[in-house]
Amino acid sequence: MVNFNGALIAENEVQLSTQNRAFKYGDAIFETIKVVNGKVVFLEDHYFRLMASMRMLRMKIPMEFTLEFLQEEITKVVKELSEASMYRIRLTVFRKDGGLYTPITNEIDYIIEGSSLGYTDKEVYKVDVFKDFYNYSGLLSTVKTTNRMLNTLAAVFAEENDLDNCILLNERKGVVEAINGNLFIVKGNVVKTPALTEGCIKGIVRKKVIDIIEKHPDYTIEETAISPFEIQKADEVFITNAIIGIQSVTNYRKKEFSTEITNKIKSSLQLAIVTS
Repeated sequence: MVNFNGALIAENEVQLSTQNRAFKYGDAIFETIKVVNGKVVFLEDHYFRLMASMRMLRMKIPMEFTLEFLQEEITKVVKELSEASMYRIRLTVFRKDGGLYTPITNEIDYIIEGSSLGYTDKEVYKVDVFKDFYNYSGLLSTVKTTNRMLNTLAAVFAEENDLDNCILLNERKGVVEAINGNLFIVKGNVVKTPALTEGCIKGIVRKKVIDIIEKHPDYTIEETAISPFEIQKADEVFITNAIIGIQSVTNYRKKEFSTEITNKIKSSLQLAIVTS
């Protein structure tokens, strides 16, 4: 079952017209949300990012779109799923049908879908740089729109080359992010992650990890431009997103990374999830 504008509908019965703007123009945004033991993880952060994204894209935010409303709508879907300890929820918001590039209205529709979630950290996790196309820096790239062609092509490249992930670059050939999450590199006691001005997604777990490191007396966090060369010289590299939390990278080309500091940050993140 999926939640389409508040109504629960069988997945195979959802009907979207040929005038759907998410289909025609990628005129849509989405949030990928984790539910653990019935609790929506970092709900407030997802909610405020969704509201900021809708404002940036000039979508009309319905009056009923409160934090409590969003939680209730997600819960509707979770209750219809097979029993599990964890779920992946995707909320997609798109402008209502009609228009060419110029929409007929800025009012929105939404779909919430979910599935049970089970995963384990990979002990060996190999990445490389994807150089065929670039992600352009700027604020629009920080929004989770449904325009994900670059990520799709990079994922195909990764599969063809027996990689677990790829690192995306911007037009200045600076590191932006991984296919499915934000990227952090560790060198000594300094942890770096691409600044939002580099074009990376404004990740929920990215923000949590930055907060953790800022409060740690032994480490320094830098949001900055990062070159691919710095990855080669790093001690540790890890990827963050709302579903996996933190995934250690073990191999970049011929370089092997340790995971000591990453594991400490991962433990702090798990505590933040439990106490949030």
